[in-house]
Amino acid sequence: MQKYIVNNIKLSYRTSKDAALKIAEKALLKFFSKNNIKSLVISKRSLDARKKDSISFVYSVTAEVENDKHIPEKRLLSENMVLVKEESISPVFGTERMESRPIVVGFGPCGMFCALLLAEYGYRPIVIERGDDIEPRERTVEKFLREQILDTDSNIQFGAGGAGTFSDGKLVTRINDKKCAYVLKTMVELGAPAQILYEAKPHIGTDILKTVVTNMRIKLESLGAEIHFNTQFTGFSSSLGKVTKIATDKGEFECSALILALGHSARDTFSMLMDKELPFEAKAFSVGVRIEHLQSEIDKGLYGDNAGDPLLPKGEYNLSHREGDRGVYTFCMCPGGTVMAAASEQGGVVTNGMSRYARDGKNANAAVAVSVLPSDFGGSAKGAINFQRELEKRAFICGGSNYYAPSESVGDFLGTFKGTDPSDVLPTYMNGRVKITDLNGFLPPFVSEFLKMGLRNFGKKLPGFDAPYAMLTGIESRTSSPIRITRNNDYTAIGYDNIYPCGEGAGYAGGITSAAVDGINCALAIMGKYRHG
Repeated sequence: MQKYIVNNIKLSYRTSKDAALKIAEKALLKFFSKNNIKSLVISKRSLDARKKDSISFVYSVTAEVENDKHIPEKRLLSENMVLVKEESISPVFGTERMESRPIVVGFGPCGMFCALLLAEYGYRPIVIERGDDIEPRERTVEKFLREQILDTDSNIQFGAGGAGTFSDGKLVTRINDKKCAYVLKTMVELGAPAQILYEAKPHIGTDILKTVVTNMRIKLESLGAEIHFNTQFTGFSSSLGKVTKIATDKGEFECSALILALGHSARDTFSMLMDKELPFEAKAFSVGVRIEHLQSEIDKGLYGDNAGDPLLPKGEYNLSHREGDRGVYTFCMCPGGTVMAAASEQGGVVTNGMSRYARDGKNANAAVAVSVLPSDFGGSAKGAINFQRELEKRAFICGGSNYYAPSESVGDFLGTFKGTDPSDVLPTYMNGRVKITDLNGFLPPFVSEFLKMGLRNFGKKLPGFDAPYAMLTGIESRTSSPIRITRNNDYTAIGYDNIYPCGEGAGYAGGITSAAVDGINCALAIMGKYRHG
């Protein structure tokens, strides 16, 4: 049995996807008999809305064909077809004996998928997570949103599923790795919508993602993994460049391999590891604000007269502008979403975006973020973290020192209006707990300058983006990790034989899917060193 993909099937968005299957079959019949075509499935669908009067979906269809003859690649390409060589995850097992079980610190996407692959092959990992499991974590988050009482260990950033649990559950990634298919397939098996297997911009939604994370925990435990929630990693003992045990606030664990899947907000853990002289370096990151529009206005800007058609997805955008070494761009766009209060430290305000699977909220929101270069904070890893932390403290003070967020209309921020109160677009942060203030009062001048440049530029690309009544809320400071724990080609930290820094927090991923893939690669590296069972 062979697999072929028929690409570039372009149809009006009003046309049933069944038509794509028929077109694919017609192309296949030029090479194979109908009896040999065993299955046809949509494997990718993307939206082409560049021409508002002819909006289309572009499909790829995968076919399973009973065939043993060779067809020249040029002939296949003439029909927009390619032969697919499937690749599975096939570990190569090493010979070194594991004296004790591997320990994964962090139960976000990277930690979950690293633990899953290890568990599937009998390595029985122990997972340490400082935050809570899904249900108690939801309660602490709700308490913060309702009463502004922050739990610094279990919140939007820390707990089962990591920071991605309270997001849109976006699975879009720029990495080109066949393990992405394994990640998506696994998520569907754990309860994610089947559409993520073929949508060009797949998302799960935070409501469904919580179920996926719970099912991941159940599966891991059924495979012999242990998961310890509300347990913070506080240190480790080592000898001759090898970790022998780790310390937590609940006791010590023997350790033969330590996987650091920490997430981008584990600043106290980063500090501890710096004191242990683990190798860190600063990296570029971004900071900015969340912008909110009416979702209906974004749909109009993207779809024109077709806006509101239920056959079209909620409008999404991805905008960027660069001048010199610095850029401004939109990030983590959440159609029909909410701006979330994402603080994890006392006395700091942090924003993030979240959508449910239906994306049925009134507002659209996205980060508008500006590049922060190492030269902006002295070039050190500690300087990078302090840069973020200082902005969060300033936002906290400008918001009233009660976790309300500073907010301002686009018109006021650009100077075209003055003293505008929210009207058409009502801020969704903490159900409207914002303080209308001058954002220039706490943003670094270069951030303000580039935000204004970006807003004006994006308004030319997407009508209505710079509308004066759109609302800005700050600060968005956790777009990515500001540091990297340097590692060797075998995924071990430089200077250590059995510490494996991985995922977004260690500076090697940017989003759910790429973090999961990095966790898988880390697990494969461990299996390549240590023998099975």
